[in-house]
Amino acid sequence: MSNLEQTLSIIKPDAVERHLENEIKEMFKNNGFSIVKEKKIQIEKSEAEKFYKVHETKPFYSDLCEYLSSGPIVVMALEKENAVLGNRELMGATNPKDANEGTIRKKYGISIDKNSVHGSDSVENAKIEINFFFKD
Repeated sequence: MSNLEQTLSIIKPDAVERHLENEIKEMFKNNGFSIVKEKKIQIEKSEAEKFYKVHETKPFYSDLCEYLSSGPIVVMALEKENAVLGNRELMGATNPKDANEGTIRKKYGISIDKNSVHGSDSVENAKIEINFFFKD
C-alpha cells in the first residue's frame, strides 16, 4: 500500500534573499518530491504568529514570527511517499552546524534562526499548515 503524503515546505527569507529558491527546489525534485502547489508571498507578523502558534510559549517565538515576516517566502506543498519524514531528513537538523552533509540546512543555513527552510513535523500538522497557506 502506498503512503503518499503531502508536507509543507517554506523557503525562508534568508534563502529567498540569497536567491536560493531554484537550488532548494532542485534538491526537493532530486529527492523524489513533486511540488504540487507553490507561491511566493510576504506575510504580516500577525499571520506568522498564527502560523507558529504551537510555539507561542517558547522563548524564541517572537523572534521567529518577526523573522518569518521579514521578507518574501516561498511556500510549497510537496508530495511523495512518506513526505513528512523525507522532508525532515532532507532539511537536516534545526541548527545547520548539527545538520548532516548533503542536507538543505547544512548547505544553505546560516544559523538556528536563519536555517533557510521550514518543514511540517507531522502528517497532522502538514494538513493544517498546507491549509493555512493554500485555503481552497
